[in-house]
Amino acid sequence: MIKIAAFYKFVPLTNLADFNEKINAFREVFPISGTVIIADEGVNSTIAGLSENIDGFLENLEKLVGKLQPKYFFCENDPFHRFKVKLKNEIVTFEDKSVGPNKHIGTYISPNKWNELIKNEDVLLLDTRNKYETNIGYFKDAEIPNVDTFIEFKKYLDDVIENRPVEKIAMYCTGGIRCEKSTGYALKRGVKEVYHLEGGILNYLEHTQAEDSLWEGECFVFDHRVSVDKDLNRGSYALCHACGYPVSESEKQHEHYEDGVSCVLCFDATTEERKQDFRERVKQMKIAENQGKKHIGANMQTLRCKNR
Repeated sequence: MIKIAAFYKFVPLTNLADFNEKINAFREVFPISGTVIIADEGVNSTIAGLSENIDGFLENLEKLVGKLQPKYFFCENDPFHRFKVKLKNEIVTFEDKSVGPNKHIGTYISPNKWNELIKNEDVLLLDTRNKYETNIGYFKDAEIPNVDTFIEFKKYLDDVIENRPVEKIAMYCTGGIRCEKSTGYALKRGVKEVYHLEGGILNYLEHTQAEDSLWEGECFVFDHRVSVDKDLNRGSYALCHACGYPVSESEKQHEHYEDGVSCVLCFDATTEERKQDFRERVKQMKIAENQGKKHIGANMQTLRCKNR
């Protein structure tokens, strides 16, 4: 059984080259796969491996960055085909490093207080996620910006602040990392009261009974499960292995859906030649699977993780 850990932490880091070397040294001792994003503002990662290797790697990483709060889950096969460390300007791209939990940040609201807050008519509830995520689930009465990137959400938030008389805003995202920046940005722009769902949607679902939940639909997650339901069980969506977007069971029945080749969302966006390339990839993946090997094309989660 493979253990997967997803985590982030905003913490000032210096000498990223040295930090990178130390992370890779930990990985030599504790073999894992996945990606670790580092910037001078902190670390953001999803990694996978045997339980003892995940635990050992995290124990050593905590000696460098302090206590982490990973979310764990398990699967039968390793969802990643390599390990890599990425040095970036930000651990979540917002193009503003003046905000974050060590600077400007909104008020954290625990899951047991969230329903009470967002039922208030004077609170604007904003979903900070991308539309491929919001298309499959959201909080009741939330305003959905329908953006493709977090940078687009920032522009949307600018428009809200500049053109609407909003004094109270509540924001949420999958695990909390986006709101660490967006809530601080709203405060910086002059919004009087800004709130942040502590731990994000996943924390809310974990601590809220289904009958009390104001969540509607499923929640997109950045791992092999693709989506989870209100009880955090694996959801009904799969990834289109051509474009990387979540596909529902009903969309799989569409004439434009071909496993590993196309879905209703991307069918018109690729040429027939490209579809043939995808079909060949599917063929090679099946051959590798039958031989007990891992094909590099099997990991399509990276398509979506680019917009995390």
